[in-house]
Amino acid sequence: MFEPGTTPPEVRPAGRTSGPVWSRPGHVPGAIGVAQAREMEPAGVDWRGSLGLHTAHCTIVVVDVEGFGLRSRTNPNKVRVRRGMYRAVEHAFIAARIPWAVCWRADLGDGVLVLAPAQISKALFVDLLLGALADEIAAHNRMHPPPECIRLRLALHAGEVSYDDHGVTGSAILHAQQLLDTLELKRALAKTTAVLAVIASDWIFDEVVRHSERSGADTYRAVETSGGRAWIRLLARRRDLRRRRRAG
Repeated sequence: MFEPGTTPPEVRPAGRTSGPVWSRPGHVPGAIGVAQAREMEPAGVDWRGSLGLHTAHCTIVVVDVEGFGLRSRTNPNKVRVRRGMYRAVEHAFIAARIPWAVCWRADLGDGVLVLAPAQISKALFVDLLLGALADEIAAHNRMHPPPECIRLRLALHAGEVSYDDHGVTGSAILHAQQLLDTLELKRALAKTTAVLAVIASDWIFDEVVRHSERSGADTYRAVETSGGRAWIRLLARRRDLRRRRRAG
């Protein structure tokens, strides 16, 4: 589905991306959203009807840094924060046995959009990725001063993603981004000392989280968002969680 070792495109607001893209067999090089070369020509597109889309089902992960633009952070601080965010996310994917090299990635400035191929089990995201990411964030924070410490918000969803000559888009990506921006998620993280706030779409919770014995389904709580019901979970590093459980 995805070609490893390619350069991720740059992202634009509202889930649209631009820049280099992967070519696939049967596609025009540099235009993964167009199946046939003739469709590149104006005469080959019927603007009165539907446009033939090329889509793929993906697991969608969107991450951003809480308070990235705070005035207390200088530009060097922001660079180290971004570096730490990318390192934490990549290492967490590897620890969760999710192949980082085959995932499509786009930079968001204060975050990253990651699309994983459908053949990668979604259980890995809810069972292993989140805890590993909390551990990686905590490890980063131990080594950096307060302006370079990070707390992350993460939205988890899945759905059809459409490809065109500019990159990727689709209602599933937009929904994940809207979940990440919900006030409920921001408030939940602000009220705690957790390092990671996760918001899972209702689909992910109903189809994946609640069926897994390792996902910590009972630690999620339902919230109503503008896009419908979603589920929030807060994570500290796993060592802290085990200590709290023993104390309780």
